Formats: sequence, C-alpha cells, structure tokens
Amino acid sequence: MTTPVGNVTIADLEVSRRESALARAFYVFRRWPLIPMLILAVLAICAVFSPIIAPYEPEVDQLRAVLASPSWYPPCEEGQISNKFESCNTNGIPLGRDEKVYNFVLGADQLGRDIVSRIIFGARLSLSLAAIAIAIGTVFGTSVGLIAGYYGGFIDEVIMRIVDVFNAIPYILLAIALVLVLGQSFAVVAFVLALGAWTGIARLVRGQTLQVRNFDYIALATIAGASTFRIMFRHLLPAVANTVVVASTLQVGSTIMSESIQSLRG
Repeated sequence: MTTPVGNVTIADLEVSRRESALARAFYVFRRWPLIPMLILAVLAICAVFSPIIAPYEPEVDQLRAVLASPSWYPPCEEGQISNKFESCNTNGIPLGRDEKVYNFVLGADQLGRDIVSRIIFGARLSLSLAAIAIAIGTVFGTSVGLIAGYYGGFIDEVIMRIVDVFNAIPYILLAIALVLVLGQSFAVVAFVLALGAWTGIARLVRGQTLQVRNFDYIALATIAGASTFRIMFRHLLPAVANTVVVASTLQVGSTIMSESIQSLRG
C-alpha cells in the first residue's frame, strides 16, 4: 500500500529517485569522460602487467583445488604471510606445510587453475591480438580507401566491389576456414581478425576522401606538381585521420568478440 503525498505516492517518489540517480550517473560519465578512460586504463594495465598482478600461473594445475569455490583469506595483521594469496598463520594454519590454503577469488576450474589469473592473462592475449589486428586492418583499409576515393572512376568501382564481396561472405565462416587451412598460431589469428576490420575503415575513408579531394588546397597541390603519393598521404590523410581513429577504436570490442568465438571453436 502506498501513501499519497498530494497527488504523488511514495512509490512514485522512489521510482523518480532511482531514475534521478541513474540520470546523474549517466550525466557524470558524459560530463567527465576521464572516468571511463581511467577504468579502461586500469584494465589495460592489469592486462599488460599480468605476470606481476596475477596471483597464480594460469596453466599450473593444482589438483587439490579442483572446482574450488570462491574464497578469500585476508592478510595477517600479526605474523608473516608465505604468499599474499595463499596462507595465513593467524587463521591457525602453520606456514610451510605441504597442504596449501588456496585463495581463489572467483574459484578454480576443473583442473584447479585460478580463474582470476586466467582472466588476467587472457586479457593480455586478447588485447594484443586486437591491437595488432586493428593496426593491420587500419593501415590497409586506410590505404585502400584513399586510393579508391582519390582516383575514383573505374578504380573506385573495382575496389568497392571487392569490399562488397568481403562483406557478403559470412566472416565467422571465412575465419574458421582460414584457421583450418593455415593453422592455429598468433600470426594467423591476427591476420584473420584483420580481414574483418579493414572493409569498414576503407568505406569510411573512401567517403571522406571523395569530399576532401575537391577542396582548393588539393587542387593547388596538384597544380604545384605534388606527386600522387604526397597528395594522398600528406594532404588527404590528415583530413581523414579523426575518422580513422574513431572507427578503429570502435572496432576493438568486435575484434575481441571475434577472437573469443575463435577460441571457443578451439
């Protein structure tokens, strides 16, 4: 039962208060973009320094901790700790015994491997693959887009039809086929992920180049005798750089998702 306050009930006030809290949080994240940037920076630092931050080795089997439930042993206030994530003598567990007290914040898998450590080490691998794949796709896609947009005509048509063919092929099916043919390795997976990143960037850069190539400073550079390479990469590339940066950044998530699908496939 709700108590009316004027024409508004207490329940309505509580809903409005929750909505106001969400609106304030959304406003803070929009008003202060440094906050999500700091969150991403912390995640990236954990991935880069995973050998230092991870409490256990990700591939070490600890059969006494198979399918261990999440647990946490706080640090000792008095006495020494043999391992910051293992044992504590204030809990009545002598240090130096053969039986270890494992501390798994998220538990352990079927082989006794710490899930937190595997997540941290996996983040390093995923970010490395995504960074390399996006770098390859960005360089190739930007170059193709500049060539298509600058020359136009027949060259533009041929390049765009090739892009359409790549977009028409189911990417996951193509990736699985290439990995089966070329083998499973870091370089092959990075190459396969790059195939899914370059087409979108090429289209965006081509559209921007079609607009910028008609500007006066491009015509003046052509009249001055500047080479095609210089015009494209000295005058056109800076004009489309913002678009390239935004597009490549937005593809980080989808690239990591594609890499996860490949890892699930085995």
